Amino acid sequence: MNFTYLLINLGVIFFPLVLSFDKKVHFVSKWKFVLPAILITGVVFLIWDLLFVKLNVWSFNPGYIIGIKFFGLPLEEIMFFLTVPYACIFIYQCLNTYFPANHLQKYSLALSNLLLGLCIAFLFFGYNRWYTVINFGFLLLVLGYVEYLNHKFRFMYKFYRAYLIALIPFYVVNGFLTAIPVVIYNNAENTGIRLGSIPFEDHFYLMGLLLMNIYLYEVFKSRAKN
Repeated sequence: MNFTYLLINLGVIFFPLVLSFDKKVHFVSKWKFVLPAILITGVVFLIWDLLFVKLNVWSFNPGYIIGIKFFGLPLEEIMFFLTVPYACIFIYQCLNTYFPANHLQKYSLALSNLLLGLCIAFLFFGYNRWYTVINFGFLLLVLGYVEYLNHKFRFMYKFYRAYLIALIPFYVVNGFLTAIPVVIYNNAENTGIRLGSIPFEDHFYLMGLLLMNIYLYEVFKSRAKN
């Protein structure tokens, strides 16, 4: 069905958008921080996406998109970088509002160090695969910067909690995208490891996408307070 990817996007954002007017979280009041974070990150990932289409890292099944394209990317793929980050920043803010106590704080640095080591290992062993190299290289740079060069505010322990919760809808949404498949992966450009139909790298693609969005969200909130 040509509307499949479009409907998935609308399903992702429907409840977060409706619940943005919740009185306690009042996420609508955070839009002035959310939207620039999404737009800046979206530009980076759209360039990444365009490169991967050119390099045949992945492609889009014409049977499940409406056919409107910009610079060779389906409209739905562009929407993805709005709907998914919006939903995940919403999860992040809800958790911080309703559950301010967070026991991950004492483990966050150790977890970051473990992830940095994982990135280096995959860069070493997957140096000849585009998705593996760019995915883990990007996460290495962003995570390293946020954890070790960002001295203004600490939020990684809150980020990890939100990421773990975001994995639940991730498995549903990405499960559909990769099982149907809407997005077709060239396994010559990734490790070939899959959890169900989902490439292993996708978990860290999501992490890099969310980390950049949430970092910028926190930056814009911090500037507004000063």
